[in-house]
Amino acid sequence: MRKLGEIVTGVAGRGVVVPGDDIDTDRIIPARFMKCVTFDGIGQYLFHHVRFADDGTPKGHPLDDPRFEGASILVTGRNFGCGSSREHAPQALMRFGISGVIATSFAEIFYGNCTMLGLVCARVEDDVQEAIAAAVLADPTVQIAIDVPSLTVTVGAQSYPFTMFSSARDALLNGNWDPLRELQVRMDKVRGVAAKLPYAGFTSGL
Repeated sequence: MRKLGEIVTGVAGRGVVVPGDDIDTDRIIPARFMKCVTFDGIGQYLFHHVRFADDGTPKGHPLDDPRFEGASILVTGRNFGCGSSREHAPQALMRFGISGVIATSFAEIFYGNCTMLGLVCARVEDDVQEAIAAAVLADPTVQIAIDVPSLTVTVGAQSYPFTMFSSARDALLNGNWDPLRELQVRMDKVRGVAAKLPYAGFTSGL
């Protein structure tokens, strides 16, 4: 997990391909695993219903393929993270060990929830996604680097452009991706406003 205020210039690691379009948040983290008080341990339930049968037998999902063990960059298709806005989905990805996602498009709320955790979401064109996926499948040890300042994905010796929302890019590069950081850097103003509120008796603790 990233530290509050940490500047995120990019992520690097090996990739794993999870094919398919319109992979929704219920597939990423099924609703029955959202009863937790905290997000601790939620990573083990990532893609649970498509990874395991009812008796717990593995179905052969890419995340359980020994070739991709330890992969930290997920490569997938179009409209990733659609469906409900549950923040448990990016939490499950992060706590499983995923630090970056490469896709041809993302659901907007999911994208924002990822950014607020410091996860890097790179949007690429269809042909680029296909090339990256093919490279990972051909050589699971190939290194992938997502560079936020240059908006470049490098796979082995090959580099490709990607796009991301300017607000997300600025937040990552400035270390303001977590909303709590926004409160921290503006605490003087928060105290000033709280002091003017007659019902804010907690101001001494700010």
